[in-house]
Amino acid sequence: MSRLYLSPPHLGMVERELLVDALESNWIAPLGPHVDAFEAEFAEVIGVESAAALSSGTAALHLALVMLGVGVGDDVLVPSLTFAATANAVTYVGARPVFVDSTSTSWNIDPDLLATELFVRHRSGRLPAAVITVDLYGQCADYQVIEKVCADYEVPLIEDAAEALGATYQGRQAGSFGAMSVFSFNGNKIITTSGGGMLASQSTAWTERARHLGSQARDPAPHYEHSAVGYNYRLSNLLAAVGRGQLRSLAEKVRLRRQINGWYRAALRDADGVAFMPHADYGEPSWWLTCVTVDPSAFGASTDDIRVGLERLDIESRPTWKPMHLQPVFGASPVIGGSVAEDIFSRGLCLPSGSAMTESDVERVVAGMLATRRRL
Repeated sequence: MSRLYLSPPHLGMVERELLVDALESNWIAPLGPHVDAFEAEFAEVIGVESAAALSSGTAALHLALVMLGVGVGDDVLVPSLTFAATANAVTYVGARPVFVDSTSTSWNIDPDLLATELFVRHRSGRLPAAVITVDLYGQCADYQVIEKVCADYEVPLIEDAAEALGATYQGRQAGSFGAMSVFSFNGNKIITTSGGGMLASQSTAWTERARHLGSQARDPAPHYEHSAVGYNYRLSNLLAAVGRGQLRSLAEKVRLRRQINGWYRAALRDADGVAFMPHADYGEPSWWLTCVTVDPSAFGASTDDIRVGLERLDIESRPTWKPMHLQPVFGASPVIGGSVAEDIFSRGLCLPSGSAMTESDVERVVAGMLATRRRL
């Protein structure tokens, strides 16, 4: 049997046709008609005014912080349960990440902890320079609460929607919250450009500034004139062509990921000790990855037993994100709470979730999981 990957690319003929068009046009550099069209089409899909196509989601986070003026001596509140890029970008501008625990009902940043921390900091006159939320594994954070508390204290909000394209919160698309939002088109995301990202905003001023800074901040002049430090962060026309093709099938890819999540839930509903990432009642996740937690005493195997057992069957799985406050590189960073994120990591496992998976593929994964159980 062929290997089952966690979340492999899923491409079709449209991407090939658009890529050939880009090649034949000789627009290769990080500008061109496909970049312009990708930005406009993407902004329309998620319901924002504009978007800037960049080389990665991390580049988008970095530029968002730069544009907000975050720098040395500043604190930025970040969920602890996330991929390292969210916190890494904070360090790029010389600021300090301050990690906030998750809520067990969504696995996303705990809005009550966030509100309390902002209140305490406001009283002491040391508000953070920004708050970054993460829409984890395809499920949005609770923005009704988060947007209000950030607005109350006039703290800018950045939405890291890298994992959640196609998800919704109270009918609004992921990526339509905060001053700016960021997306990733890495090879394992719901849509991919092989490598790439997007910064989106309801303000065209932010995206225009991102395009400028991401193009080495070259001023309009016949020679190379620079009034600000810039970065080489723009997306190539070739990759934008692939992204346009991927975007056209986004709705179908999200439908398939949700279907796969449903297949897993049905197949494991009678498995003692297995619980799925909760579905928060405020929105519809895209289920970029289907994630479970496992109680080894009830199931008969730990998540690591399952991971190793699946690997022997040529099936890729991986633990949920290790909380940032447990990472050696961030060992000196403050953390608010942390026990929920730690528990999810200790018992969590991400299962193969690629949108090209079949029901028989899911059955193969489930059979492999059940085969790891010891007789209790």
